Amino acid sequence: MSSELIFRQLFDAASSTYTYLLGCAATRQAVIIDPVFEQHLRDRALIDELGLKLVAALDTHCHADHVTGAWLMQQATGCRIGISARYGDRLQGADLRLDDGDRVAFGQRHLDVLATPGHTDGCISYLLDDRSKVFTGDCLLIRGAGRCDFQQGNAATLYRSITGQLFTLPEDCLVFPAHDYSGRTMSSIAEERAHNPRIGGQADERDFVGFMENLHLPHPKKIDAAVPANMRSGRPQDGKPPQLADWAPVRQTYAGLIEIDPEWVSEHLADVLLLDVRQEGELDERLGHIQGARPLPLNELKQRLSEIPQDKPVVTVCHAGMRSGQATVILRQGGFQRVANMRGGMVTWHQLGLPVERDAHPTV
Repeated sequence: MSSELIFRQLFDAASSTYTYLLGCAATRQAVIIDPVFEQHLRDRALIDELGLKLVAALDTHCHADHVTGAWLMQQATGCRIGISARYGDRLQGADLRLDDGDRVAFGQRHLDVLATPGHTDGCISYLLDDRSKVFTGDCLLIRGAGRCDFQQGNAATLYRSITGQLFTLPEDCLVFPAHDYSGRTMSSIAEERAHNPRIGGQADERDFVGFMENLHLPHPKKIDAAVPANMRSGRPQDGKPPQLADWAPVRQTYAGLIEIDPEWVSEHLADVLLLDVRQEGELDERLGHIQGARPLPLNELKQRLSEIPQDKPVVTVCHAGMRSGQATVILRQGGFQRVANMRGGMVTWHQLGLPVERDAHPTV
């Protein structure tokens, strides 16, 4: 019996791209489909917070409207990069070359690969093992289909991909495309067979091809940059992943906060301004306070930003990391660039056995 599925649908507003994270609950192995370069930190944080081990970053095709985050995921997690084998030697960096009938396993679950060319010559769809979900890339969209006017696209080929591969799936199979520009999140095979205005109902190949060849759409704005980058699996030309910060090994949470580990803070107290945003009465309670920390209650922070020196990075701390997380938001809105929240606050600091004080403390 297959393990329960962990499933998340993520969205990049700039390119209207959906990214999908699928995991095996029993083994915690996972795959990500169509990751976006600029959303790497968000996606990586979610993988970490769910306790998943990424085994593959998969693309449905070589995108023209955004750069894939596959290479960044490989650098961060050691996962494989999967894409259609039909791109051949044009594509660099992918070590999982896929074609019709292949299978991508993650723990006790797997995806079946369906060749669905037509939008580009290397488009593939991923069908979940129980045939309950299909990830169609730009082949079949919600009430639409991917354009066919670049990257060896062909409307007749796309018609055969949709009708011969996707429309033969179970009617209740849910359709998850790579894009939607109207806020729609999913559809079903039955819906698209009945209501898709390009290929549904009684449409034949002539109807579909005629429709697609007369779209007259402008080329994607990022095509000149995105396609060459995606032919490198998203690897930047200099081969260096972007840094979140140059002053410390910070990381971004799925909530979008920038965090730093207490262990690093304890070793670099002289290099940062530690800002304790708890109320004054909390500083000498059981958890105490950290030597050298400057107290400034969160409810006074916005009005007293001018009192905070900017010659050092600012690390915020509170009881468990929640109020100090909001403090980093206020600081960034106030123009502070080098800011991080100490993960877990004084609770984690205490659990790690790091030193505290409970006597008089300085003021800002």
